Amino acid sequence: MKLRSLLTVAAALVLTACATPPPPAIGKRYTAAELLALRPADFSWPATATAGERALREAVLADIRARIALPPGPERDAALPRLFDLVAQYNLEIAAAKPLLLEALPTLASRDPNHQRALLTAARALYTGDAAVQAAVQPLLTQLTLSRPFAIAAYTLTAANPGYAEFIRDLVPRRFPQWRDDARLVALMDEVAPVRAAQPPLADLLAAPLRPGYPVVYSLQRPGRVDMGLVLVRASDGRFVRDAAGRLFAQPQLALSRSGLPGTITNGNTPQGVFTIVGAGTATNPNIGPTPYLHSKLPIEATIAEFEHADAAPVAAWSEAVYDSFLPPSWRGHLAIKEAWLAGRAGRDELLIHGTTINPAYYAGSRYFPGTPQQGCMISNEDWDTATGRLLASRQLSLAQAYAAAGARADLAGYAVVVELPGEGAVTWAEAQALVDAAGR
Repeated sequence: MKLRSLLTVAAALVLTACATPPPPAIGKRYTAAELLALRPADFSWPATATAGERALREAVLADIRARIALPPGPERDAALPRLFDLVAQYNLEIAAAKPLLLEALPTLASRDPNHQRALLTAARALYTGDAAVQAAVQPLLTQLTLSRPFAIAAYTLTAANPGYAEFIRDLVPRRFPQWRDDARLVALMDEVAPVRAAQPPLADLLAAPLRPGYPVVYSLQRPGRVDMGLVLVRASDGRFVRDAAGRLFAQPQLALSRSGLPGTITNGNTPQGVFTIVGAGTATNPNIGPTPYLHSKLPIEATIAEFEHADAAPVAAWSEAVYDSFLPPSWRGHLAIKEAWLAGRAGRDELLIHGTTINPAYYAGSRYFPGTPQQGCMISNEDWDTATGRLLASRQLSLAQAYAAAGARADLAGYAVVVELPGEGAVTWAEAQALVDAAGR
C-alpha cells in the first residue's frame, strides 16, 4: 500500500470504530455562555476508544516501517521528516530509525531549510545524548548558514553536553555578525551565557495588572518542562479563582513539546511570557480533539489591537517597549520572560491552550506522565472512555470554564502568562498557594 494512503485508511477505521455522536463543527467559536453550558458528556472522539486508537496506531506503525524500509534515494529523503515526527509522537521504532538519521546528517548542510529543521529536531527529540548523533551534529555548526537550523543544532549539542556552551557563544558572532537582530540567536546566546540573570520576584508577576479588568491564565512550569506544571486563573477583579470552600483553583498543565526545544524554535516548548486570549474554538487538529481550546496568541501573531483588546492600536507598530508595557517594572529587564516576544518575532503562532486525544500510555515512564506533549501548546489532560470514546472528565474544560466565569466577558478576551519556577519535580499546589499569598491575591 502506498505511504500516502495508509493514514487515510486509518482515519476511516477510526471513524467507524464505534457509534458516537459527531463532535462539534470544526472551527466553531464559543461565547462565554456557550462555554459555561458545556459538560464532558457533550463530547466524544472515536480515536480515543480502544478500537479506534488501536487501528490508528497500527496504521502509523505500518507507515513508519514502510518509510524505514525505503531504499536510499530521493523518495526516502522526502519521507524522513514525517517519519521522525511519527516516531516521536508514538514512541515507536526509535532505534530502527536512527541509522537513517545518521546517514542523512553528514549531508544536511546541502539540504533545504525545512529538511534541516525536521532532521535536527529529530536529533534533539529522540537521540539527545547519543554519542553517534552528537558526533554527526557537531560539524554542522560550522556549515549551516541559517539561524534556525543552526540554533536547533546548538541546542541539540548543549542538551547533552553543556560544555558546548562556550564554543557556541564564541561561534555565533563569527557566523552571524548581526545576531542581535535575530530573535532565535538572541535567545540562544542567553541560553549559553556564562551567567544568567536572577529571576525577579514571582509575586510581582502574579500581581501585575497586565491590563486591568481582564482575566489571566497563569501557567507555572519548571525549567526544561519535563515535569508537570500547574495552571491558575486570575479573575478580572485581580483575585485568583477559588472553589466554594476557598481552595485555590490549580490543576496540572504541560507546556512541553515533543522536541524539547526552546520556545523561539518552531514546534519548541511554550515560550515564557505574555500571550493574549481572543476567544475559544474547536480545533482542526485531531490530536487536540473536540474540547474547546482557549485561543491564545503571541505578540506580532496578534496585532497590537488584538493584544490590547481594543478597536484600534494605540501605537503604530509592535516594539519591545509595547511588550514590556504588559510586565511589572521588576520584570522588564528580564530576558527570559520576553521569550514570547522573541517567539513572535521568530514567526511562531497557533500556540493554543487545549486538551488532548493522545493516549498517555505512549509516554508511560516519563516524568511528565500522564501528560501528552505536542508541538508547543499548553495542554491539559482529558479522560476518554476506552469503550465508547466519550469524554469522561476534562481538565481543559474545567480550565476554560473557570476562565470564562472569571472574566465575565462574552468575548472571552483576556491574557495568559507562562513562567518557570526554579526547582525540580512537578509544580505543587502548595507552591502555587504560597506565590498567590505573596502576591496578595
